[in-house]
Amino acid sequence: MTDSKPGVLKLRQAGQSADLTLADPPETDPEGNTRTFSIASPPFENHLMFATRMRDTAFKRSLKKVPLGAEVKIDPPMGSFTLHKNSAKPVVFLAGGIGITPFLSIVRQADHDRLPHKLHLFYSNRRPEDAPFLDVLQMPEKTNPNFHLVCTMAEMQKSKKEWKGETGLINQEMLSRYLTNLQGPIYYIAGPPAMVAGLRKMLVAANVDEDDIRTEDFAGY
Repeated sequence: MTDSKPGVLKLRQAGQSADLTLADPPETDPEGNTRTFSIASPPFENHLMFATRMRDTAFKRSLKKVPLGAEVKIDPPMGSFTLHKNSAKPVVFLAGGIGITPFLSIVRQADHDRLPHKLHLFYSNRRPEDAPFLDVLQMPEKTNPNFHLVCTMAEMQKSKKEWKGETGLINQEMLSRYLTNLQGPIYYIAGPPAMVAGLRKMLVAANVDEDDIRTEDFAGY
């Protein structure tokens, strides 16, 4: 991949996204050849990684067909879905599926920088087979005493793997078992729009200040 403005992406913050444009793709649609992706790799690494669910759309079919080494245009990083600076405020990440990508970058950068923030990541998937970066996320839990990972699987009846972690959807009862106080942390939610809306509603019902809730939808395209 090539950066449309060399060096700009090195100044990015963990959790940000960038517009990626395919040059002369095999097919297109009315939305054009540009889509926004969270940058899954942390800023301390000298390469860029984007991750996405492969769907049956013109953009995704083209993405699958372009050869390795093909040139793409990447715009400067953008967005404020980044870790807040006040380390006295605990952090709770709520992720669903491929919505994990911004948190993957944030968690790994926080581990690298030895940040003092208290981090809880609740990560929901259908099955272990469907959980991107599960093994990668388990590594900082061993090296960062401030990071706690809680993974839950919603459809284990469809899985062929053994699972000893949480099951079911992320809800208030699950959060209460791991957090000493639901009011106080800054919450970051990323995943499918319905999940994001549902979790926001749940937090508001639990008397979480709406100013402490930050969201990012992953609609898919």
